[in-house]
Amino acid sequence: MVLLIIPTPNLFTPLSNVESSALSLLSRSAGSPMFLLTSAILCCIPIIKRLPVKKILSLYLQFSILLLLSLMLKIGVKAVTEIPRPYTQALVQVDLIDNTADFYALSEENKETLITQVEQQISPARIDQWRQGMNYSFPSGHTIFAAICVLFWGGFLLRNKHYVLTAVVISWGVGVGFSRIWLGMHWPTDLIASLISASILILCVPTINLEKEPIDKN
Repeated sequence: MVLLIIPTPNLFTPLSNVESSALSLLSRSAGSPMFLLTSAILCCIPIIKRLPVKKILSLYLQFSILLLLSLMLKIGVKAVTEIPRPYTQALVQVDLIDNTADFYALSEENKETLITQVEQQISPARIDQWRQGMNYSFPSGHTIFAAICVLFWGGFLLRNKHYVLTAVVISWGVGVGFSRIWLGMHWPTDLIASLISASILILCVPTINLEKEPIDKN
């Protein structure tokens, strides 16, 4: 597990403009509302392949079910585990709160005010993400989405021998996961749990076939 040996980033270390732009773009591509654009781009794959309409609709239906189940899973697990995000420890380090639990006891308005107090010490890309994700950390919704896209659409591309495009989709998914760590939004264990969750969902949701099977007249 490579994720377990990745050093925890120092969230007070400045990010270059290139790093900020790349990490922010990767993270946003798997979050609301840009995940819709990412999904739309990936859903063009079977159209470009000129698959039959019913086959395309079958793929879309299965992908939609996977996304819905992943959303429900993420919301449910977060509510049960209540694991603080990494950046809340940074707030503890600068003595804005005594412990991470104090952050989650605040109202949404007061959480944002607290984050504002460290914006001069933290790279803007991180601050922007902190303001958007003031709920709990485990698991990573961005990573579940990216993992489902990689497993579903990357698997489709691989089966059709589009190796370069498969590599592009995998690289994007890996980038999304690492961006969540480097922006201070998730722990490596959050990503591992998300990968496992996405894999289980892929295995549990059966292939949907809207095409009628030919009738055997014999």
